[in-house]
Amino acid sequence: MTDRKSPSSWTLLSCMPVVVMAVVAVTDIVAGPSVGFLPLVSLGPAFAGLVGGWRRTAWFGLAALVLCVALGLYDGLFDERRGYTALASVAGVTGVGVAAAVMRSRREAELASVRSIAEVAQRVLLRPVPLTAGPLHAAVSYTSAVAEARIGGDLYEVVSSPHGVRVIVGDVQGKGLAAVETAAVVLGAFREAAYDEAHLSGLGDRLERSVARELEGEKFVTAILAEIGTAHEAVFLNYGHPAPMIVRSNGTVDFPQPHAFALPLGLGAHGSEGPEPYRVGFAPGEQLLLYTDGVTEARDEDGRFYPVGERAHLLKNVDAHRALEALREDLAQHSVGPPHDDAAMLLLRYHGHGEEKCVPPSE
Repeated sequence: MTDRKSPSSWTLLSCMPVVVMAVVAVTDIVAGPSVGFLPLVSLGPAFAGLVGGWRRTAWFGLAALVLCVALGLYDGLFDERRGYTALASVAGVTGVGVAAAVMRSRREAELASVRSIAEVAQRVLLRPVPLTAGPLHAAVSYTSAVAEARIGGDLYEVVSSPHGVRVIVGDVQGKGLAAVETAAVVLGAFREAAYDEAHLSGLGDRLERSVARELEGEKFVTAILAEIGTAHEAVFLNYGHPAPMIVRSNGTVDFPQPHAFALPLGLGAHGSEGPEPYRVGFAPGEQLLLYTDGVTEARDEDGRFYPVGERAHLLKNVDAHRALEALREDLAQHSVGPPHDDAAMLLLRYHGHGEEKCVPPSE
């Protein structure tokens, strides 16, 4: 389980029991028994239980009892009830601290188990994209809006099929586990249909039927499908998703738009026609960036959206993953505070055929 505390704060909490008991002992000796500091020795095991297990708490409780007895004898408090009251206070706080430490350890173990299972499920859902697919080199970046989560409602996949390299980037309505479940439906349907359907429009129809069958109410998924073959062009199907960005070999940027806009996946039952495929030139030396609206709708402190087109120069790095990491870091610097929406980016570079390898997304 990942510890979110900084090393300095962790060290401070670890040393606190010793510091507290030392301060109480010195103060009691200097001020005398009339001040009544002796019961505060129980703060030692109380602080010990914040960062340690039950054994650590018990050892500090034992040390506090010994210190309490020593100070009580020094002050002559066992001739009256005050000494025994202080001992009872230390013993009681130690007992409660040990019980709390045991319960916390059990909860942490359960949470670690749940997180490990969730991470396996996340890796299965958003598995690493191939480093090379057909004539393309690929890199992906994913930033979840949910703290400590690796995935959310955005999705991506790259599949080398007999009909070309087929790609999807999508954004599920909503966040959290419900969005992850919807993303799993879309990705499962895409991975199966990408191999079977001869035409990109047929692949889109399969996705629409799968999503409409699985989703309830007004849930929907914006998505863009792409197919890159050997004809130096890319074919797109856009289901209400932000337009792709193509960086030409001379550095100019295009955002090819569909001839007619279509509703997102899941809303096809409302009677509108599906999207029409449109073709765009995509040649060696050029780059294709697919992304979700968590990228373009990120705002700075003045409320300005992230100008992804103006940041195309950040993709000049020879290494595709470093180039995309530079863009992700620039996006994080542009945004104010934690991300409010998931942000996925998939970078495809038209190079040549290579051996297919898999790499995980940058986080």
